Amino acid sequence: MLYHFYELNHAAVAPFRAAAEMSLWALRHPLNPFAETTVHKTLAAAIDVFETTTRRYGKPAFGLHETTVDGKPVPVTEKIVWERPFCRIVHFEREPAAMKDVAPQQKLLIVAPLSGHYATLLRGTVEAMLPHNEVYITDWEDARKVPFTEGTFDLDDYIDYVIDMCHELGPDVHLLAVCQPSVPVFAAVAAMHDNDDAYVPLSMTLMGGPIDTRESPTEVNRLATERGTEWYERNVLTTVPWPHPGFMRRVYPGFVQLSGFMAMNLDRHMDAHWNYFDHMVDGDGDSAEKHREFYDEYLSVMDMTAEFYLQTVDEVFVKHSLPKGEFTHRGKPVRPEAITKTALMTVEGEKDDISGVGQTKAAHKLCTKLPEAMKTHWEQTGVGHYGVFNGSRWNSEIAPRVRAFMSRHAKR
Repeated sequence: MLYHFYELNHAAVAPFRAAAEMSLWALRHPLNPFAETTVHKTLAAAIDVFETTTRRYGKPAFGLHETTVDGKPVPVTEKIVWERPFCRIVHFEREPAAMKDVAPQQKLLIVAPLSGHYATLLRGTVEAMLPHNEVYITDWEDARKVPFTEGTFDLDDYIDYVIDMCHELGPDVHLLAVCQPSVPVFAAVAAMHDNDDAYVPLSMTLMGGPIDTRESPTEVNRLATERGTEWYERNVLTTVPWPHPGFMRRVYPGFVQLSGFMAMNLDRHMDAHWNYFDHMVDGDGDSAEKHREFYDEYLSVMDMTAEFYLQTVDEVFVKHSLPKGEFTHRGKPVRPEAITKTALMTVEGEKDDISGVGQTKAAHKLCTKLPEAMKTHWEQTGVGHYGVFNGSRWNSEIAPRVRAFMSRHAKR
């Protein structure tokens, strides 16, 4: 019923949103002689805030149409090179003619989180790596758009997908997992080693991931441990309503997770919207546009399948299966000690309030057979969770270290 109430709310507000859009058009029309008066700008700002806070946000675009390689502009085209019902790989192909005189660059698969937001949240991650790498990214599908007939998708399926992706891209690929996928990527690499898979990746970089949430537990970790899997099954799961393609699929809705994240920092979000209102009244278009850009991305959310969400909560946050040596894939134990050929880098943020300091670094202790020369860790001062993979510190301090790490391990 939760999803039905959510859809009913959107339907009830729709006429008011339509009226708001018409009013904004009239109030801000260049031929309106009162458009620049304080009264009209205040009214327009108030209507704008209403419109943006009640809108249904769709999937954003990456919008990366060009990069710079060796000081020269190079056109970029998005191409789907691998696809399954719940995910596809997007290749940011740089124009071959413009790259013909550039030495071959390393292949990088960025594994985006399946945790409520779209892969476009990593736009800055992709943008920083494009001049130096052949970049691919996992583009996870919104579960409410996957027909019920396509079957289920759980943590085991996620690991299978990662293994299949490595087979598709070849043994010369590097993996970069941001936040949530650190666990399934780590498990996939371990499983590949255990099976003597010839396609094990050259390296894996785990960034802000919950490898061992017993280290520096955050509020998110504590809530999961205290409530247990049963609480989440009873209170946050629901069924996709008609007319979505995923009708009857059981999911953890993106809007529920978004509500939880916003509640954690409600004062900050309220202040941001008040400032947005003030910027529009004052005519500060640049600041207002930055607000819109951030929230257009932040408020765009997707659903996860119930089985994947519950299994992740249970294995990663409640049972701590991976660091305890109890994690399995398709009934077979996952053995991190089997990893001997894939170099490991971990990255953490000093102020990360989602994955605390030490949670990602814990991967090093599990890889007991991996030579120390193939292990690297970096803790970035002054950044939180988002700053680990986006923003100025990512561009200037973290990304160069990740690229240097991959270069050191460019060959087996």
